[in-house]
Amino acid sequence: MTPSEDRKIREKFKQKTWNEIKTNDSWAIFKIMAEFVDGFERLGKIGPCVSIFGSARTKPDHDSYKLAENIAFELTQNGYGIVTGGGPGIMEAGNKGAHRGNGTSVGLNIELPFEQHDNPYIDPDKSLDFDYFFVRKVMFIKYSQGFIVMPGGFGTLDELFEAITLIQTKKIGKFPIVLVGRKFWSGLMEWIRTTLIEEGNISPHDLELISIVDTEQEVLEVIDTFYKKYSLSPNF
Repeated sequence: MTPSEDRKIREKFKQKTWNEIKTNDSWAIFKIMAEFVDGFERLGKIGPCVSIFGSARTKPDHDSYKLAENIAFELTQNGYGIVTGGGPGIMEAGNKGAHRGNGTSVGLNIELPFEQHDNPYIDPDKSLDFDYFFVRKVMFIKYSQGFIVMPGGFGTLDELFEAITLIQTKKIGKFPIVLVGRKFWSGLMEWIRTTLIEEGNISPHDLELISIVDTEQEVLEVIDTFYKKYSLSPNF
């Protein structure tokens, strides 16, 4: 543990003074509101988009990077824009594919102590920076018509399970959630089936919220099939 991490833990147990509460906590409310207002105003005009999630550590020569780029490209050719976390790795691949397809390319970047920096394939007027993860996640949920989830780490899982939870609890309307890479996701799905379902913590039909595929064509089929049921197309 670094001295900085140790200090943050100790500060959690420290009683705040009246002045600290008024100045620090109250001021944070205005910063949070500003991020919501900016996000709503700028993203409300982007049109139908699909979000692509995955590891920031994936290198350009990795198969997942190339696949994410191709998925994004194909989606733009079918009328969808692309939203990513704006950073490197899979996020960069998604924006790169959208850029190659002359489609809308949105980046919702977050300030982090490592890994994160804006990638060069985001449309200049559609690059947003956030300090708060929860505000950023609201933007993904509110302005996406589908989630494409590539192999990733804790951040990817966080975004995946938040979307599933909100749909499962009917806090938001259903939209397609597509896991890409059967080999990568098979262990997680097996644990969900043999542990969560068998323990009665979720219902078997909850798995209907998720599709698992391997190719860009399968991704397109899932997205198109979902919206055709509602007589909707990307220009809705």
